[in-house]
Amino acid sequence: MSYKNYKTILISALLCLLPAIATADELNGADTSWILTSTALVLFMTIPGLSLFYAGLVRSKNVLSVLMQCFAITCVASIVWLIFGYSMSFSEHPSLNQWIGGFNNLFLSDVTRESMSGGIPETVFVMFQMTFAIITPALVIGGFAERMKFSAMLWFTVLWMTVVYFPVCHWVWGGGWLGDKGTLDFAGGLVVHITAGAGALVAAIVLGKRNGFPSTPLPPHNLTMSITGAGMLWVGWFGFNGGSALAANGDAGMAILVTHISAAIASLTWMFIEWIKYGKPSVLGIVTGMVAGLGSITPASGFVGPMGAIVIGLTAGVVCFTATNFMKRTLQIDDSLDVFPVHGVGGIIGTLLAGIFVASQFGGAGLADGVSIADQFGVQLTAVIAVLVWTLIATFIVLKVTNLICGLRVKDEQERVGLDITQHEEKGYNM
Repeated sequence: MSYKNYKTILISALLCLLPAIATADELNGADTSWILTSTALVLFMTIPGLSLFYAGLVRSKNVLSVLMQCFAITCVASIVWLIFGYSMSFSEHPSLNQWIGGFNNLFLSDVTRESMSGGIPETVFVMFQMTFAIITPALVIGGFAERMKFSAMLWFTVLWMTVVYFPVCHWVWGGGWLGDKGTLDFAGGLVVHITAGAGALVAAIVLGKRNGFPSTPLPPHNLTMSITGAGMLWVGWFGFNGGSALAANGDAGMAILVTHISAAIASLTWMFIEWIKYGKPSVLGIVTGMVAGLGSITPASGFVGPMGAIVIGLTAGVVCFTATNFMKRTLQIDDSLDVFPVHGVGGIIGTLLAGIFVASQFGGAGLADGVSIADQFGVQLTAVIAVLVWTLIATFIVLKVTNLICGLRVKDEQERVGLDITQHEEKGYNM
C-alpha cells in the first residue's frame, strides 16, 4: 500500500472522530436540550405554579375548584392542540394564510420522528408551543374565579382557544399578517398576555360580580400557597422567555437576564408604592408586582437589554398597580385575580416598549434595516389594538355561545356554599 493511501485512510479515520457539523436541517443537540428543558419549565408554570398562585388567592371554599380548572385546562388544551390547534397556528392555509393556518396537519399528521423545525425536532417545537397554549386559557380563569360552572369553563376553553388563541398565534408567530409587518413579540406579550388579560376582562364583566363585591372583603385564604406558586412562576418564566429563542444562544441568555431584572424591579416598585400609600408593604403586593414585571418583559425579552428591562419593570410596577386599583375601586369590575390589569396591561406595556428599547442605542438587539423607532412603535401599536379588539369581540361571542350550551354561572346558593362542594363534592381542607 502506498504512502498516499495510508495518508488518505488516516485522515478519514480522524475525521470520523470529529463531531458532526450540523446543517440548518440537522439536529443541534445543545438547542434541543435547552428547548426540552424549557418545555418542562413552562408546563411547571401552569401545574403547579399558576395553580398554587391562583388557588391561594381565592377563598378556602373555592381552592379545589381553581386547582381543578388549571389541571383540566392542561389536559383539554393539550388534546385540542394535538387535534387541530398546532395545525391552525403553524400550518399554511392555501388562501387565508395571513389570518389563519391550514388544516393539513390535523392530529399532527405531518409530524414524525425525523421532521425538523430549524435545528430541533419538530416534536420538541410542538410540545414547547403546546405549553404556551395551555397556560394562556389557564390565566383567563382568574377573571371569573369563584363563580363559573366547571362545565362552562371546559366549553369556554375549547371555543376560546379556537377563535382567539390559535388565530392570534398564527398572526404573530405562524406566518400571519402581524409577523409579516415586523411585529416584535419574543415570547407572548400579544399572543399570551394581552389575549388572556382581555379575555378575563370580558368574562368578568359578562359573568358579573361575585356576591359581596365590592362591599364585602374577599381576601386570599392562603398567601403562603400563593407565594410558593409565585416562586415557581418566576423560575418557570426563564423557560418561557429564554426558551422562546428556540436555541441555546446569546438571545436566550439575554432573555433570561432581562426577565429576572424586570421581575425584581417591578416587585420592588409595587412594594414601595404600597408602603408609601398604605403604611406597610404586603406579600400580596410584592408577588403581584413580580408577575406584572414578568408579563411586561415577555414580548421584549429577546430584543432589549438591561436598560430596557429596568424601564419596563419600573413602568409595569407603577402602571399595573394603578390599573389594578382603578378597576377594582373606580370601575368596580370584579376581575377576581386581577388578570387584565396585571397581564393585559403588562402585555401592552411590554409590547409597546419593545418597539423603543430594541434600538441599539438603548442596548437592544437593533432595529431592522430602514426601520426607525417611530416606525417600529407604530407597528407595535397596530398589533396591540388589533389583538385587543379581536379578543374583546371574540371572547364576548364565545361567552354567549357557552351560555346557550350550558349556562355560565353557578346559582347564588352554590356560590355561597363554594364551588369545591357544589361542583366537585370535595373539600380542600377537612379541619
